[in-house]
Amino acid sequence: MKLLADQFYEFLDRPIRKPARVVLALLVIPLLLSFSAPLWNIHLEAAQYPKGLDLDVYSYKLEGGHDGKDIKEINTLNHYIGMAKIEPEMFIDLSWLPFAIGLLVILSLRTAAIGNVRMLIDQAVIATYVSLFGFARFYIMMYRYGHELDPDAPFKIKPFTPVLFGTKQVANFTTSSYPQLGSYYVGVFVVGMFAVLIWHLVSGRKDATRKLGLSKSSRESRDPAAASESAPAASASLESPETNGSPAT
Repeated sequence: MKLLADQFYEFLDRPIRKPARVVLALLVIPLLLSFSAPLWNIHLEAAQYPKGLDLDVYSYKLEGGHDGKDIKEINTLNHYIGMAKIEPEMFIDLSWLPFAIGLLVILSLRTAAIGNVRMLIDQAVIATYVSLFGFARFYIMMYRYGHELDPDAPFKIKPFTPVLFGTKQVANFTTSSYPQLGSYYVGVFVVGMFAVLIWHLVSGRKDATRKLGLSKSSRESRDPAAASESAPAASASLESPETNGSPAT
């Protein structure tokens, strides 16, 4: 057990392979491209809006469709049902995203340049946390948006959570919400990073198993006690049954 633990800690301090360094450096590209495209899109359709209304969520801003005009229309509709206006202030729940993505870029380049397996695992844990935390904060923002309604609004509706993924009917509006190109860019980074990590874990396990087998064989060949214990058994097997069992005359 101690030998396995020692090999594991030795494996953590092993520098990552050169091809993995190249892959990690290249994975920074889609992560940076995520700033150029929306992460999520919310689309509303109704009879009075045949072209629909769009709201794009970027990592650093909210943007309405049709050159920003859709936000004004959505805010007008929200006024009648008591929902809050869509303003930059409501984006504060996700305002940390650019810093988180920048941190992942720095960690990726650092691991690619001087990293070992331990750094790669740390980076994978941080990337997973950022992804899950960002999605959770987005859900909380949407939940508050649909539940904190103005009681004095002209039209009363039951509090609801706007759809986060998929399609949902609210009054006479059909709302669709799906990830966009920016999320796919981030997904390429996360999947690629985990592929590199799994590759190192699998290859490290194979190396450890091979070394353990070689170490065991070496100990057996060098252990004189094992050889002395096997000698009596070998000599006993050479003795004939007649000699062992013959009566004295």
